[in-house]
Amino acid sequence: MFSLISSMRSVLVRQQNVDKLRSLHTTPLCEAARKGTREKARKKKVKVEVKKVGFIPHNQRDKKVNLQRQNLHFDDSWKQVPQDNVYVLKYYRWPVYTVAEAIQCHRETHHPSIYNVPNAPLNVEIELDMQAEKKNRFVDNFQRMAMIPHKFDHGEERKILVFTKGNEEISEARQAGASLVGGIELIKDITNGELLLSDYQFVIAHPNILPELIALRGLMKRKFPNPRSETLGTNLAEMIERFSNGISYTATKDEHQQDFGFISTSVGTLDMDTTKLEENLRSLLNDVNSVRPKREGEHFIKRVLLKSPPSSERLKIDAFKYIPEFYVKTSNKTSAKSNEALDQEDESSEKQQAIAAQ
Repeated sequence: MFSLISSMRSVLVRQQNVDKLRSLHTTPLCEAARKGTREKARKKKVKVEVKKVGFIPHNQRDKKVNLQRQNLHFDDSWKQVPQDNVYVLKYYRWPVYTVAEAIQCHRETHHPSIYNVPNAPLNVEIELDMQAEKKNRFVDNFQRMAMIPHKFDHGEERKILVFTKGNEEISEARQAGASLVGGIELIKDITNGELLLSDYQFVIAHPNILPELIALRGLMKRKFPNPRSETLGTNLAEMIERFSNGISYTATKDEHQQDFGFISTSVGTLDMDTTKLEENLRSLLNDVNSVRPKREGEHFIKRVLLKSPPSSERLKIDAFKYIPEFYVKTSNKTSAKSNEALDQEDESSEKQQAIAAQ
């Protein structure tokens, strides 16, 4: 009997406590769980499996790793100028030679008493700033053929195929040294498979045969003549001379540093006359500078080095002796104003001379 009374009292006390708690929490918002708590609890219950990764070779690893790479643009302007002829090169600025001095230095190293290669090629290494007009844009890789005044043995096989109509144009192309010249009959031979385009390194065309040549656009692809690559024009002799004896060069961007471009080509051999080598170098630099973006106040050609294998010595020259250092944007209005100012100055000078004569 006593146990029954005590149990009833405990039930009554519990019921009173529950009623008190229910009186405190009256809103339905408090009864709901906080948003996302159940989802977090479920994620805690899931076991995370750690995958053990073994050794991965360097050429198979993820290429998206952000590595701090060295800037390829060489700048030694902060270094001091050497005061004598004996110094450690890495602590001072690179010496700048004239073209004649650099050629003479390479001739001395290729003397019979040293390398014994008097007719070694004279190579040119050109470093470019490939940034375009906008900071987040870059100049695309380009391949060009620079026309030079003095030809040399470049060691390449260059077969030139010329498409043109008219007896005068065909005879002009043959006299200039084209490998094969023809018109509609050549187009038919190519479409029938009797003539292979892969046997010829360069394809040149006259505008008079362009409507018939469009049928070969799919076969030629990048070899199709166009004015931009200077393979389509009326002066066939000049184009053939350019592609048979000119300097072929390619500007390529670095894979990791898009604003760094590099050109390596040859301008002649060491047994050529110094003035001829210098004129070939001038023509090459002017051709490279013709592709420069329209950026004011910044260099496009950053550094030019002369090298002659098998020697590893590279000699720096001043390229801005042959090309303008900076790009200057000139408008027609400013040029017209300058011409008017020059005319006024001439008129005033003539008047002064006439007054002085009187």
